[in-house]
Amino acid sequence: MSDGSHVSGDRILVRGLRLWAHVGVLEFERAEGQWFELDLEVALDLAAAGRSDDLARTLDYSWVITALQRQAQSLRCLTLEHYAERILDQVGACAAEQRGAAEPVPVRLELRKCKAPVPGFTGVVAVRRSRHWPASAG
Repeated sequence: MSDGSHVSGDRILVRGLRLWAHVGVLEFERAEGQWFELDLEVALDLAAAGRSDDLARTLDYSWVITALQRQAQSLRCLTLEHYAERILDQVGACAAEQRGAAEPVPVRLELRKCKAPVPGFTGVVAVRRSRHWPASAG
């Protein structure tokens, strides 16, 4: 995976991560905070970790989750798009620090606002973002 264009089929998935963050266009959303839910997918070659059972040869998802929880506590912004951008930054930083890799790690996510303050609307609003994710990787 030297340039991000040859992504193996291996993935680390984190689904349904609930994060309390202060994000929203309305002032009370940023002041009071609200729940968000995140699905995260990181493309890595997991073969070496699978053979060796060595955590250093993969991405420690517990570390990534903890970093995202800490980030959510201090974040204040208006849009889901910006929050997703910050999450992508954080996951990339965690991957670089853990793996010592100079090359970027392909990441994609879906970030959902669990209860959008829109009168009469009971659904979910979400954004899907990706970084370094080749179109051919599915």
